[in-house]
Amino acid sequence: MQIRIEPTPLPDVIIVQPEVFQDPRGFFTEVFRQDQFQALGLPAFFSQLNHSRSARNVLRGLHFQWEPPMGKLMRVTQGAAFLVAVDIRKGSPTLGKSFGRELNAESKTQIWAPAGFARGFCVLSEFAEIEYLTSGVYNSGAESGFAWNDPELAIAWPVKEPIISSKDAKAQSFAQWLDRPESDFFRYGKK
Repeated sequence: MQIRIEPTPLPDVIIVQPEVFQDPRGFFTEVFRQDQFQALGLPAFFSQLNHSRSARNVLRGLHFQWEPPMGKLMRVTQGAAFLVAVDIRKGSPTLGKSFGRELNAESKTQIWAPAGFARGFCVLSEFAEIEYLTSGVYNSGAESGFAWNDPELAIAWPVKEPIISSKDAKAQSFAQWLDRPESDFFRYGKK
């Protein structure tokens, strides 16, 4: 099986398209294959697999974690959703820029966004299930986020009146995040 990758306007955010074999019985695909990911310069080790289900118009994000740094390989397993990654790396030529794309279960497409990017999504179908492999384990003491509708980011969300959590409703602005000392964990070019 062959995995293809496609660049995005944010150089470190990658579209991952696994090969899919389909016939009248159904389909088969390799979602993750260590040797191919490694050969393509993608992460070859993941720490956690998360799975969420959300109703139409639910918007989750924009979230990130700095200790341990957490990248995410995200895919939609049921329904359709608009997935977003925002560059939060100080000194990056694309700081504050975002990339978003609608994904659905039929396409089997995935989006890889490394640590240094905030991620979020909104659901476009009656419901959607989203799985994401993470490059670090969850640490509630080293996570944060910022407002999904921050005008400085100008993300073109395809949902007019999203349903958000109380936590996301109180999220700081992108500028407030950049003023926090923890934002220094994400510096462009830092490994």
